[in-house]
Amino acid sequence: MREFASIYPDISDAVAVVDEAWKFLAVNRAAEVLWGSTASKMIGQSIFAFPEFGLGAVFEEACRSSKQGEVPIAFTAPSERLGAWLEVRSYPLSAGYGLMLRDISETRDTHLTMLDRDRDLHVLQSINQRVFEISQDLILVVDRVGKLARVSPSSFAILGYRPEEMLGQDAAAYICPEDLERCQGEMRMARSGRLIRHFYCRYVHKDGRMVTLAWMGVWVDLEEQHFFTGRDMTEQIAAEERLRASQRMEAIGLLTGGMAHDFNNLLTVIIGNLDVLREKFVGDAEAEGFADMAVEASLRGAELTHQLLAFARRQTLDTLVFDINERVTATMDLLRRTLGEEIEIETALAADLWPALADPAQFESALVNLSINARDAMPNGGRLCIETANRQIDEIDAEDDPDFVPGIYVMLIVTDTGTGMLPEVLARVFDPFFTTKPVGVGTGLGLSMVYGFARQSQGHVRIYSEPGQGTTVRLYLPRASSGAAPEPVLPAPAAAQARGGETVLVVEDNPQVRKVAIAQLGRLGYRVLEADGSPAALAILQAGDAIDLLFTDVVMPGGMNGAELARAARLLRPGLKVLLTSGFAGSAAQSGTNAEEFRNRLSKPYRQAELAARVRGVLDS
Repeated sequence: MREFASIYPDISDAVAVVDEAWKFLAVNRAAEVLWGSTASKMIGQSIFAFPEFGLGAVFEEACRSSKQGEVPIAFTAPSERLGAWLEVRSYPLSAGYGLMLRDISETRDTHLTMLDRDRDLHVLQSINQRVFEISQDLILVVDRVGKLARVSPSSFAILGYRPEEMLGQDAAAYICPEDLERCQGEMRMARSGRLIRHFYCRYVHKDGRMVTLAWMGVWVDLEEQHFFTGRDMTEQIAAEERLRASQRMEAIGLLTGGMAHDFNNLLTVIIGNLDVLREKFVGDAEAEGFADMAVEASLRGAELTHQLLAFARRQTLDTLVFDINERVTATMDLLRRTLGEEIEIETALAADLWPALADPAQFESALVNLSINARDAMPNGGRLCIETANRQIDEIDAEDDPDFVPGIYVMLIVTDTGTGMLPEVLARVFDPFFTTKPVGVGTGLGLSMVYGFARQSQGHVRIYSEPGQGTTVRLYLPRASSGAAPEPVLPAPAAAQARGGETVLVVEDNPQVRKVAIAQLGRLGYRVLEADGSPAALAILQAGDAIDLLFTDVVMPGGMNGAELARAARLLRPGLKVLLTSGFAGSAAQSGTNAEEFRNRLSKPYRQAELAARVRGVLDS
C-alpha cells in the first residue's frame, strides 16, 4: 500500500485506497475534484456512505474481480451524478484495494460514433447487396473504359444473359447500335460533373429482340465507376403505343364518319334525281346509258361511304341473333367462285357453337373481305382455313389491349398460308385507305370495315402475322343471350305503290334531300306533307291532318332529333308508324334509339325502289 500511495499524489487520475471493509484509507486531489468532496470527509467512511458517488457497487465488483487474479482489472461504468463514463481500474493491495478512475466520456463518444458508423455502413452494405440481388430492375456497374464490373441477377429476366456471362465484357456489346453514340454521350456528360443522368437506351436481348430501358446513372470519382439502374419499359411503351393507336383510330373514325354522313346526303340527292331522270329517258338508249353510268358511279360512291361508316362505327346495323356456322356454309359457294381454284379452302366449324348477336349481312361481308385479303396474300395459291369457336375472354386475355372488353364471344378465325406482314404494315393494317396493293387494285377499306363492324357490334378483332408465316385474323362477336333463337329474315313486300292516297309526313332539314324524298314519294302515289325540322313537324301533327307515316331524318338541328320527334309524335298520335333515315347510325345510338323501339330505318343514300319497299313495309306491318 505504501508503494501505491507513493505515486498517487502526482498523477492526474482520481485515486482511492480502501480497506477490506470498503472504507476509504486515502484519496488524492484528483479524486476530491472528481467527487466534489474532501479527504477529511471521506477517510474512514465506507464507500457506500456516499451514494451520491454512484460507484459503491462498481467498486465492490471491481475489487472482488481483482481478488480472483485478474490484475489489474479495468472496465467502464456510468456515473449518474457526474453524467460521465469512467474507466475504473482495481489493484489488489496487502490490506485492501487501490482504485484508479479516469473520465473517458469524450473518447468513448468518439469511439462509439465510429462503432455506430461502422455498424451503419455494414447495415447499408447488407441492404445494398440485398437490393442488388432481388432488384427487378437491371443494375450495372461500368468502369472507366466501359467494362462491366458488376451485373445484377435481374439481367437474366430482362436480357436473357446470366451475370457471369456479362462480367468483364464491354457494355457497348449489348447496346442497340443506333443508341450507342447517345448512351456514350450520356456517360461522358456524367463524368464531366452532371452527377445523375436520366435517359432511354435500348439493349439487345440474347434472343435478338430490342429491350427499351429507362436508365438512371451516376459517376463516382472515388471508385471511377458508373452506377446504372435500368427499368424495362418495353411493355409500358407497347401499351402506350396501343393506346395511341386506339385513340388515332377513334379520331380517324370521327372524321371519316362525319365526312361520310355529308357525302350520303349529297349522294341521296344525286341518286334520287338520277332515278327520276332515268324514267324520263325511257326509250332513249343513249340517254339511258348515260343515266345508268351516273347511277353506277353514284352507287360506287355510296359503297365507299358505307365502308367508311363501317370503319367509323357509324353504319346502320340490323342486329339479329344468328348462327355463324350457317352463314359460313351459305357463303362457301361465293367464296370458291371468288377465290379461284388455286386457293384450297378448309373449314373447321365448332359443333357446339353459341348463337351470335350482330348484323348477319355485315358478318358475311366481313368474311368475304377477310377471304379476299387472304387470296391476295397468296398470289401463287395456298390454303385458306375458316374456323369457328366459342371463347371466353377474361381480364388476363384482355390486359394487353385496352379496347378488348372481357366477356363471352363467338369467334371466326380466318388463316392463310400467304406472305405475311412486316411489323410496320401490321401496325397500320386497320387504317382506312392504307394498302400495300398497287394503285387502282384496292381501296384499303376491307380490313377497316371488318374492324369497324366488330367494334360497333361490341366485339373485337385481332390479327397475327409474320413475314413468310401467313396471317390469322380472329373476329370476336358477342354471344346472344341464353335461350335466344335465330330470327327469321322477313321477305320484302310484294307491292311498293301507295294504297288509297296514304299520307307521309317528311321531316328533313336539308332542303335538297327533302325535295328529292317528296318527289319520289309523290311519284309513288303518296300524299306528302313536309317540315324542315321538329318544331314545324309538331305543328303539323297538332293541326289534325290525317298522317299515316312519319318519315324523319335522325340528325336535325333545333334541340330535338328525329328519335325524340318520333316519341313526341306518338304521344300526340298513338300508333303512328315511323320510319327513320340517317347518313350514319352513330347519332341514332347516342339519341337512345334501339332495335326494339325503332326497328324501321332506311340508310342514306337510298334509291327510289328501296324507299318504296321500306315505306310500304312499314305501313303494312
